[in-house]
Amino acid sequence: MKHEVLTPATTDTREHLVVIGNGMAGCRAVEELLARDPGRYRITIFGAEPLVNYNRIMLSPVLAGEKTFDEIVINGHDWYADNGIALVSGDPVTAIDRDARTVATRGGLVTGYDRLLIATGSDPFIIPVPGHDLPGVISFRDMQDVEHMLAAAERGGSAVVIGGGLLGLEAAHGLSLRGMTVTVLHLMPTLMERQLDEAAGWLLKQALEARGQTVLTGADTAAILGDGRVEAIRLKDGREIAADLVVMAVGIRPSVALARAAGLEVGRGIKVDDHMVTSDPRILAVGECVEHDGQVYGLVAPLWDMCRSLADALTGSPSGYRPTATATKLKVAGLDVFSAGDFGGGDGAEDIVLRDAARGIYKRVVVRDDRIVGAVLYGDTADGNWYFDLLKKGEPIADIRDALIFGQAFASGGGQTDPKAAVAALSDTAEICGCNGVTKGQVVSCIGKGAHSLDAVRATCKASASCGSCTGLVETLLALTLGDEVEAGPKTMCKCTSFGHDDVRREIVAQDMRSIPEVMQKLHWSTPDGCSSCRPALNYYLLCALPGEYVDDQQSRFVNERMHANIQKDGTYSVVPRMWGGITSPKELRAIADVVEKFNAPMVKVTGGQRLDIFGIRKEDLPAVWADLNAAGMVSGHAYGKSLRTVKTCVGSEWCRFGTQDSTGLGVKLERATWGSWMPHKFKIAVSGCPRNCAEATIKDFGVVCVDSGYELHVGGNGGIKVRATDLLGKVATEAEAMEMCAAFIQLYREEARYLERTAPWIERVGLAYVQSRLLPDAEARAELARRFFHSQSFSQGDPWAARVAGEEREMHAPMARFTPQEEMA
Repeated sequence: MKHEVLTPATTDTREHLVVIGNGMAGCRAVEELLARDPGRYRITIFGAEPLVNYNRIMLSPVLAGEKTFDEIVINGHDWYADNGIALVSGDPVTAIDRDARTVATRGGLVTGYDRLLIATGSDPFIIPVPGHDLPGVISFRDMQDVEHMLAAAERGGSAVVIGGGLLGLEAAHGLSLRGMTVTVLHLMPTLMERQLDEAAGWLLKQALEARGQTVLTGADTAAILGDGRVEAIRLKDGREIAADLVVMAVGIRPSVALARAAGLEVGRGIKVDDHMVTSDPRILAVGECVEHDGQVYGLVAPLWDMCRSLADALTGSPSGYRPTATATKLKVAGLDVFSAGDFGGGDGAEDIVLRDAARGIYKRVVVRDDRIVGAVLYGDTADGNWYFDLLKKGEPIADIRDALIFGQAFASGGGQTDPKAAVAALSDTAEICGCNGVTKGQVVSCIGKGAHSLDAVRATCKASASCGSCTGLVETLLALTLGDEVEAGPKTMCKCTSFGHDDVRREIVAQDMRSIPEVMQKLHWSTPDGCSSCRPALNYYLLCALPGEYVDDQQSRFVNERMHANIQKDGTYSVVPRMWGGITSPKELRAIADVVEKFNAPMVKVTGGQRLDIFGIRKEDLPAVWADLNAAGMVSGHAYGKSLRTVKTCVGSEWCRFGTQDSTGLGVKLERATWGSWMPHKFKIAVSGCPRNCAEATIKDFGVVCVDSGYELHVGGNGGIKVRATDLLGKVATEAEAMEMCAAFIQLYREEARYLERTAPWIERVGLAYVQSRLLPDAEARAELARRFFHSQSFSQGDPWAARVAGEEREMHAPMARFTPQEEMA
């Protein structure tokens, strides 16, 4: 694996701190160190993965398709560069020479150190059953594991997840959402038995099974079967379960091999003192690889405390790490769970329980000597922080015992339900953000130092910057601290920038910016590579502003646009060839029939846009399918794109006795004039031959209703979840006028709407009167908009598959079957 080295160009005489581990604990320790004394050490970080520091807690949303890798990056390349940190990624350290004070990597790089920090984390435990090393058996610990699972899900089939803990259930959830048939095997009788009691575990099992997963508890794996690749799981009771993929998520072990080989004192983990110093005073350790007072930790809260103690020690103000009670607040497969303290009962403990199975809510508070010693919440975890605060402080609860189980709002206010009062009553040490270990006091301090908006809080103390489950608490703290001074601010494109869509579009033109990196550099993007929200938008804005000059960035497109096909729930794709105005021919129908038979497509469906959609095409067959369709003269219908989808027509005056104009002919001309153009969102057109409106023109983005005296032009319709009828833009007398108005309207929409804003919300935002003022009174301005549209069309995407030759992917700049602007207007 290639490694990347980022080395600051400097001759530095400061003490050299080398960090082994580019994960959450190692980088958090460096962050804490920089916050205390940014110039104290010269720092080099070694990472085994060829990636920057990312949030492993958020791998599950990446697997489920809810986030991209860019969105879970904690520290991008700019963080290392800005802080003068040398990053060596993709080249793991394989040896530590304590006498020479050097570390050596697998690639042969040897680096000296003055202080060494080991943050190697943990290794997944693999059950040593027969077949555990078969291809198709993986763990769930890093991005590479996620990529393996995504590849398996793309092929489809069945998956077995061994382990009913948090990671196992998250893997099962993600694979299920990706279309795989999933079975969860758990050795213990209760899911997540370390976090949940039996009742809550049962509710969780019921909820997962209701979502289509099979959950088997008390299931002991005997062997993994397969001839060259995993095929099935055999349980000790003899049952066999088919499996194309097996994910082992049965636990983790501290990664101590490197430390043990170096002669450091190792127990269950690398032994450290209160300042995170190992048996070698030059070497420290932190994170899941550490053992402190006989304990190892896997939750982030104690790890962050370790990082703070380590940074204090390295900057000369040792505070000493002392473990405190921990709480677990999680979202498992979209279901909220919380646990804290001892919920095992016994020794005089009493249970206070609220159970509402119909609503999926279960609360259990464990009390001993009038003090909370444990809590388990399922379905409604809003009071988790309050229970945990009472537990840590050991406060007596006798006076509120009767209302305790109903939550803080009732227990502290006699039934009052003001959520702000509940948050205000939390102590400063109450944890607000579990993902990043941020307390209420830290959030309030952050606000007091100038973070007056949610995004500002996220950017400074990181509360609410990961899973987002604490966003409501952070917003309440903002309101309590600032009152009316909370800055809502304009809605930004994404968390990478403080600019909104309109600002970015304006600055691209004003500063003549010509690439995505240039935009991010000049507008001071917080993440150098952007994210899945801003990159597609920037790519579109540059395409629109610089037709024929800007080169489309395929990696900044969504998967359907990259593949030029619509991915389906089973991992196959659907293919929609274009039929101009809904008209087809024997040759086209014969070609479609041949493709369906040749590639065993399981279904062909007539779409609402008068096309034939071929389902069940495998990814690897897409080029061959389109080679056959192109050979018959058919081109992509762009059913996947932010572009023209369809032009729906009725037969009009040529055949229908009610038809007033040639709606089919006009529809074909409009489609040939506008297909292949990138737009902010999908765009649909319809032409109805008379006011009976058989083509449903009044729920399209641009609709034409033919009447005796000409053409009524309608805009801003939407037939989706929120149906919106069109607004009447105006009326014209000739086909040529209708086509010019259509081109001008599309270009106005292309130039001024925000990315992913369809015509309906765009018109509702800017107003119909504004659109009319730009298109109706000034014929020259309208003609100029149309001219710019046709100019951009001369460089448009055309048919993407016609440009694929010998495996090359390039956009075609000589579109097939397109009229010239003069022909379109004729």
